[in-house]
Amino acid sequence: MRNKLIASMAILLASSTAALADASDGKVKIGILNDQSGVYADFGGKSSVEAAKMAVEDFGGKVLGVPVEIVDADHQNKADIASNIARQWFDTDQVDAIMELTTSSVALAVQAIAKEKKKIDIVTGAATTELTGKQCSPYGFHWAYDTHALAVGTGGALVKQGGDSWFFLTADYAFGYSLEQQTGDFVKSAGGNVVGSVRHPLATTDFSSFLLQAQSSGAKVIGLANAGADTQNAIKQAAEFGITQGGQRLAALLFTLAEVHGLGLEAAQGLTLTEGFYWNRDEESQKFGKRFFERTGKMPNMIHTGTYSAVLQYLKAIDKAGTDETEAVAKQLHELPVDDVFAKGGSVGPNGRMFHDMYLLEVKKPGDSKEPWDYFNVLATIPGKEAYIDPAKSGCELVK
Repeated sequence: MRNKLIASMAILLASSTAALADASDGKVKIGILNDQSGVYADFGGKSSVEAAKMAVEDFGGKVLGVPVEIVDADHQNKADIASNIARQWFDTDQVDAIMELTTSSVALAVQAIAKEKKKIDIVTGAATTELTGKQCSPYGFHWAYDTHALAVGTGGALVKQGGDSWFFLTADYAFGYSLEQQTGDFVKSAGGNVVGSVRHPLATTDFSSFLLQAQSSGAKVIGLANAGADTQNAIKQAAEFGITQGGQRLAALLFTLAEVHGLGLEAAQGLTLTEGFYWNRDEESQKFGKRFFERTGKMPNMIHTGTYSAVLQYLKAIDKAGTDETEAVAKQLHELPVDDVFAKGGSVGPNGRMFHDMYLLEVKKPGDSKEPWDYFNVLATIPGKEAYIDPAKSGCELVK
C-alpha cells in the first residue's frame, strides 16, 4: 500500500512539474501596450486592459495549470517608447505576448521586435495592412480591423450613395497614409475620383486651415483619414464652418462607438462608419456589453472586444498546444477557428490576418436612440472575405 502511495505521489509530482515546464516561468504573462493618456485613450486605453482581464477570468484564470497575468503600459503614441517597453517586457519581465498596440507606427515597431525575439504579438488597435503585408511576421497577428476593411465599408457605401468625389484630411503618419490610399483606390475602382488631400499632425487642435482647403475643393465627400480625438475635433470644427450644411458630407473612416459617445449624437448624427463590433447587435453582444459597462462605465467598441477575443484565443491556443512555446502557439493561432462574442466563424490566414465580418453603421439621430449608447443603425454586414485582402495578394512573404 505504501509503495502504491509513493508511486502515485511521484506521478502527480511529475505531472505538475511537466505542466510548469510547458508554461515557461510557471505563469503566462500578457502585456497590453497602448495609448492611455493621449488622443486614443478612449479608443482603447485602460478599457482594453479591462477587456483583457475579462478574457482571462472567462477562461478560468489559469492555462496549463499556471496563472495568467495581465500587465499594461502607456506607449504615448511614440514608437521609441513602445519599443523600449517591449524589449524590457520580453527581455527581463517574462512577458510572453504583447497585444492591442494602438497606432500603426507603434504596432509595426513592436511587431518587428516580437519577430526578432520570437514572441507573439496580436494587434487590435492599429490599422495598417503592412502588419500582414510586407512587414508580416510568423508570430504576428492582426485581429480587429484594418484600413482595407474600413475602405471597403465606408468608402464603398458612400460611392454607391452618390459620393463620387473625395477630398482627404489625413493624419500625418503610417495609419493615415494607408487609410487614405486604400480608401482612395476603392473610391476610384467604384467609379469615383479623388480631387485632393491635406495632411495634419497627430493631436491637432486647430483644423481650420485644413477644413477650408477641403471645403474649397468642392468634393462631395470629405474623408477623415484620422482617428480618436483628431476625428472628433475635425467634426466639431466642420460644423462651425457649416460644411455639411453646404452640401458636403463627412466620412469618418475610423470612428468607433467611443468617439460617437464623446462627440454626442447631435454632432455625429448621419455619419457613416465601419466597425467590427456593435454591442446592441444581438443578445450575446448585449450581454457582453453590459458586463463590460459594469466594469468601465462605457460600452465596448471593436478595439475593446477585439482585445478580449485576442486574449481568449491566445489562451485557447496555449491550451491546445500544451505549451506556451511560441512556435507551437503560433501554429495553433493559425489553425484554430475563432468563435466568440467578437467573431463568429473567424479564421486566420497564413499572413496572420484574422478574417471576420465587419458592419456598416450609420449614427442615429438623437430622437431615434432608444437608450444610452444606442447609437447605430446597422446598414449592412460585410463578410470577412470581402472586407480583407486576400493573403495571396497581401505582399506577405509567408504566403506560399
